[in-house]
Amino acid sequence: MMNWTWFHKLGSPKWFYEISGRWMPWFAVAAILLMVAGTVWGLAFAPPDYQQGNSFRIIYIHVPAAFLAQSCYVMLAVAGAVGLIWKMKIADVAVQCAAPIGAWMTFVALVTGAIWGKPTWGAWWVWDARLTSMLILLFLYFGIIALGQAITNRDSAAKACAVLAIVGVVNIPIIKYSVDWWNTLHQPATFTLTEKPPMPPEMWIPLLMMVAGFYCFFAVVLMMRMRLEVLKREARASWVKAEVERAL
Repeated sequence: MMNWTWFHKLGSPKWFYEISGRWMPWFAVAAILLMVAGTVWGLAFAPPDYQQGNSFRIIYIHVPAAFLAQSCYVMLAVAGAVGLIWKMKIADVAVQCAAPIGAWMTFVALVTGAIWGKPTWGAWWVWDARLTSMLILLFLYFGIIALGQAITNRDSAAKACAVLAIVGVVNIPIIKYSVDWWNTLHQPATFTLTEKPPMPPEMWIPLLMMVAGFYCFFAVVLMMRMRLEVLKREARASWVKAEVERAL
C-alpha cells in the first residue's frame, strides 16, 4: 500500500516551512550555476542560426520564460484542486504566491517574443494564435491576483481563485497546440518528447540548461514568498513565535 504521509504533511504550514528551508539553498545554487553556464554558453559560444543570425539568442530567455509561465499555471490549477478537495491551507498559499511569478514570466515571454518577432516577422505584435493565447494567459494571472486581493474573506478568495485557475487551465493546451491547429507565424515547438531538437547540440544544450535554471529559480522565489506568507498567516502559532525569537 502506498504511503501518503508525505502528502498529508504538505497540509502542515510548519512542515512546509521546515522542509523548504532545507531545500532552498540547493535550488538556489542549482539556479545560479545553470543560468550562468547557460547564459555564457548560449550568448558567447553557441553558433549563429543560419536564418536568424544572432537574433535567435533571445530564445535563451524567451523559451524558458514561456515554459515556466505555462507550467506555473498548471501548478496553480493543481494547487487549486487540492485546496478545494482536501482543504489544505498551504495550497491557497501556493496559488497566491505563485500567480505573480507566473504573470511576470508570461510578461517576459511576451516582451522577448515581440523583440524576437520584429526582425523575424517585421512586426512587434501580430494576432497570432500562440501570441493571443499567451496574452489570455497573462489576463488569467491578473484575474487570479485581483480576486485574491479584492475578496476580503480568505476562504472565499481561496475558492474563487481555485475555480478560476482550474477553469483557465484549458488555455494551456491551446497555447501548446496552437501552432499545429492553426496556420500561425510562430515556429513549432523548440523541444518535444518524440522528436530530435531541430538544432545542433551546442545550441539546444545551453537552452536546456536555461530551462532547468529558470525552474530552479522559480522554486526558490516561490518558497521564499510562501514562507513569508505562512509566517503572516500563522503569526499566532507557537512555532512561528519560536522562529521569530530564534531569528532575533
